[in-house]
Amino acid sequence: MKLKPLKLGNRTISVPIFQGGMAVRVSMAPLAAAVADCGGAGTIAGTGMSTQELKEEIRKARSLTKGVIGVNVLFAIGNFADLVKTAINEKIDFVVSGAGFSRDMFIWGKEAGVPIIPIVSSAKLAKISEKMGAAAVVVEGKEAGGHLGTDRSVKEILPEVRKVVKLPVIAAGGIVESKDIGEMLRLGADGVQIATRFVLSEECTVSPKFKDHYLKAKKEDVILINSPVGLPGRALRSPFTEKLSREEKVDIEKCNKCLKVCSRDFCILDALKKAREGDMERGLIFSGKYVYKIKDILPVREIMKNLIEGLDSIRG
Repeated sequence: MKLKPLKLGNRTISVPIFQGGMAVRVSMAPLAAAVADCGGAGTIAGTGMSTQELKEEIRKARSLTKGVIGVNVLFAIGNFADLVKTAINEKIDFVVSGAGFSRDMFIWGKEAGVPIIPIVSSAKLAKISEKMGAAAVVVEGKEAGGHLGTDRSVKEILPEVRKVVKLPVIAAGGIVESKDIGEMLRLGADGVQIATRFVLSEECTVSPKFKDHYLKAKKEDVILINSPVGLPGRALRSPFTEKLSREEKVDIEKCNKCLKVCSRDFCILDALKKAREGDMERGLIFSGKYVYKIKDILPVREIMKNLIEGLDSIRG
């Protein structure tokens, strides 16, 4: 089987493997640029950044590659509009957004000629996105890491979406191996989004302790937590999640009102930031459902090569 090139706006993604945008500061310029250099679509996670920080990160990625670079911004974040507009002004190749739905972003994208890709978890929302002018949709199932918009598998949702839209469909959630890509293609996907596998790459700039937590993860360590955003989140068991399960109070050191709506049970951005920096006691470690299948840290080029060669060996 083969992944066919995917046209997105005025760019062509020769290998339509989208690297998922993982916040806070997990998907940064070095990782995004490395994926883009291999013919895929690299994604910078803008959530949790200031507009100036995002601008600098986009420019850094541009200095590292001539490949396709996008930005992912969580709709629930307070400065969502400012971050999306900043990415558009920097002439980003595409914008991805999930954890809510913005109609305005389609208008902003159309005015600037920047492809907008919403993350959806139903055929109904995919159809609405197509009418609004989406360039493609990411169809994400319950197997994904981070905030989840559904309790259904991508394997169930994808065929339903494929039946009702003509635009490119990108499958996401639980994709870590070539056989997973092959299965998504058989179900009608035009490409895939992979996040968790790229955390265990040399170019991902999270703390070695973060990566070690991934490497040591077992099936039973992958759990769901209630996020202050108002959605369930898939994470790895840690001292922090154990504290949450005991319903112990987690103090918020300083509230910057970063979310549009927040339960204030704890500061999600602070917990994610601490994990990225290696504080495994107070940090929240988001991951996909099948993280325990990944047993090595490799350069992005080797990860991409293995995925593509493995897919070539699968009979369609």
